[in-house]
Amino acid sequence: MKKIVLLCAAGMSTSMLVSKMREAAAEENFECTIDAFPTHEAKERASDADAILLGPQVRFSKRKISEQCPGIPIDAIDMRIYGRMDGKSALDLARQLMGA
Repeated sequence: MKKIVLLCAAGMSTSMLVSKMREAAAEENFECTIDAFPTHEAKERASDADAILLGPQVRFSKRKISEQCPGIPIDAIDMRIYGRMDGKSALDLARQLMGA
């Protein structure tokens, strides 16, 4: 089972997107866990993730999080995907990062 972690400023603004991503994963029969946390918990919560997605508002922290979670693919969610709460596109981004 794959582990996808979304990181944002407080860990709360992505909760709706997490729900939409879980729905998309269920529709695609893609077994994974998807959770959101604040960026300051990256090392504790995401160091064993298969992919890390950053909310657009924290994309500037990509390098720092990459250093805290070495070897884990990480990318920022496009603002349009985030704004539309497009769970399928966000899941597609995570799957692309994982090569799954």
